[in-house]
Amino acid sequence: MVNVLDMVAKPRPRHPEKAHKPDQEVLRKPDWIRVKAPTSKGYLETRGIVKEHKLVTVCEEAGCPNIGECWDKKHATFMIMGEICTRACAFCNVSTGIPTALDPDEPANVGKAVHKMGLQHVVITSVDRDDLADGGAQHFADVIHAIRASSPGTTIEILTPDFLRKPGALEIVVAARPDVFNHNLETVPSKYLKVRPGARYFHSLRLLERVKELDPSIFTKSGIMVGLGEERNEVLQVMDDMRSANIDFMTIGQYLAPSRKHYPVKKFVTPEEFAGYKTVGMSKGFLLVASSPLTRSSHHAGDDFARLRAAREAFLAKKAS
Repeated sequence: MVNVLDMVAKPRPRHPEKAHKPDQEVLRKPDWIRVKAPTSKGYLETRGIVKEHKLVTVCEEAGCPNIGECWDKKHATFMIMGEICTRACAFCNVSTGIPTALDPDEPANVGKAVHKMGLQHVVITSVDRDDLADGGAQHFADVIHAIRASSPGTTIEILTPDFLRKPGALEIVVAARPDVFNHNLETVPSKYLKVRPGARYFHSLRLLERVKELDPSIFTKSGIMVGLGEERNEVLQVMDDMRSANIDFMTIGQYLAPSRKHYPVKKFVTPEEFAGYKTVGMSKGFLLVASSPLTRSSHHAGDDFARLRAAREAFLAKKAS
């Protein structure tokens, strides 16, 4: 599963199940959603390291609008287990089909790249691998272990699939002890049938709740896209559901349709509305809420992790006093 808040137009062969004919005219992007094309020296250096180690990044695969900013700062989100997903979500720009075999050298290559880039915080995500008995859980664990071996001081954030119908998979990943466990709900429940048909809303919630039960020290995180036609009260209900599952950190960003064949953008949510969501979310008890048009699950992940730790320490200190 990729960081699917990151979708912008990028022509790719599409799986027929992803095709969606818009029932309205394509909306024009407002000024606040536009970004400049990446050209900096830092961006080019990061791209070189990624290519050298034959790695896949969600930054490229999902056409993230923040790629220029992040790569210039030597931040990258590595996408493991190939470039082909076994699911066909209506919003996603990653190719769907039959995946290739896992690369046994990938964990070591990711570890080498993290060390070479000198990353203090790294994000690892993946495509869905419903074809694997464990959904790729052991591969996630192997990557985490490889990063720990090459860069002991680097904190690790993972953005995982839902491991639907994969008994024991979650336990394998949690046992590897990532610092942050992220799994995106993506949208409100009423949109799942059309937007995320291969997933189950309450299974995803339970997955994140189970992480806390297995290891309370791991931060949990989840995000949704807005602009898919959801109502404000539905977003607020998702907030309540997340808090009931003890999720620490929520991200909210604008959905951007990858092409005219994908699920259409129904609305461009204003920066003021995003600010309102952040205020409400913080009042509901999240340790952190990131909410803006260009917010993405992995954007500013390192800085956000520092804020998460500080917020937890402040909460525990207040509770003890």
